[in-house]
Amino acid sequence: MAKSLNLLLCLSVLICIIAESALAQTCSNYKFSSNRLFKSCNDLSVLDSFLHYSYDSSSGNLQIAYRHTKFTTGKWVAWAVNPTSTGMVGAQAIVAYPQSDGTVRAYTSPISSYQTSLQEAELSFNVSELSATYQNNEMVIFATLNLPLANGWIINTVWQDGSLSGNNPLPHPTSGNNVGSVSTMNLVSGASGSTSTSTGGGGGGGGDSKLRKRNIHGILNGVSWGVMMPIGAIIARYLKVSKSADPAWFYLHVFCQSSAYIIGVSDWATGLKLGRESAGIQFTTHRAVGIALFCLATIQVFAMFLRPKPEHKYRVYWNIYHHTIGYTVIILALVNVFKGLDILSPAKQWRNAYTGIIVVLGIAAAVLEAFTWYVVIKRGKTEESAKMGQRVGNDGRVTL
Repeated sequence: MAKSLNLLLCLSVLICIIAESALAQTCSNYKFSSNRLFKSCNDLSVLDSFLHYSYDSSSGNLQIAYRHTKFTTGKWVAWAVNPTSTGMVGAQAIVAYPQSDGTVRAYTSPISSYQTSLQEAELSFNVSELSATYQNNEMVIFATLNLPLANGWIINTVWQDGSLSGNNPLPHPTSGNNVGSVSTMNLVSGASGSTSTSTGGGGGGGGDSKLRKRNIHGILNGVSWGVMMPIGAIIARYLKVSKSADPAWFYLHVFCQSSAYIIGVSDWATGLKLGRESAGIQFTTHRAVGIALFCLATIQVFAMFLRPKPEHKYRVYWNIYHHTIGYTVIILALVNVFKGLDILSPAKQWRNAYTGIIVVLGIAAAVLEAFTWYVVIKRGKTEESAKMGQRVGNDGRVTL
């Protein structure tokens, strides 16, 4: 049994490592077909996007190449600098999309409000050498921006994508990655050759405070409620069938579940804080399931202090309660992890990795369930044979 548990843990870690490797940054290895060179690049963690740039502090010119991969016709992309805030309102955008005649249109569009359509107009700073290319499912916007920086060498950026109606851009989605595609970049540290510090969309040096919290919230949820809780249940159900594992299985079970609970509760608090910081954005089902999960898990933890001894007459009722609440918590946890993945909309590898972990745990549980019944039935027959032999001996007959 212990070997099976170790195998499960090793498989879980291996799947996570494979997923993380699949998401490794790639902008530093990219070569433009036009032989353009940029001093710095930033892997943006959402919307399959990358930013290549060179900054001349003496002139204030910022040369950029914004790449949006996995791009399909019937969509538009945009990259923007916001001189006044970190959001969309006030952003000075560059928009590009392939037109129905096969050409690519690129133009500037200032965003004055959330209701603003992407109409062509001049920006608050000069833009030159504007162009865009579309090939191999990749849209690239080239431009040179002359930035009047009021905050040292720090700029706020936003990037987006959305659908087209004919040749008219439609509003972008207001959930998932489209609400986390913002960043703050230090142009000087990028110009020195290192990846810039990015907030919210950058894969290079951290993330936007809110997006980073969302990612941490998602990872902790997946590890605590979504992986550790099921493993703790597997330990309790299948290790205790082995007499040699008693009482080690109990302490392993308690350690696993209590650790998952502590991590989960801290993550639950992060989720509540994110909710307060995201006015107007509601994920009702995820929130409701999370609250129910927290309440049931808390009851489960405190019930441990009221656990009757095995020989107590009420122990059977406590067992029924404990198992019912425990399996309910695990089911709610799995549901909420997948709800969270729908909200964050990470790269497909993350969902595949977590799904793979759950499938491995499910297969292991099925195999161990069959083995447990085999052991229990065999042990029952052995004990019954021993009792029969004892009764025959007590009757004065010859025993085997």
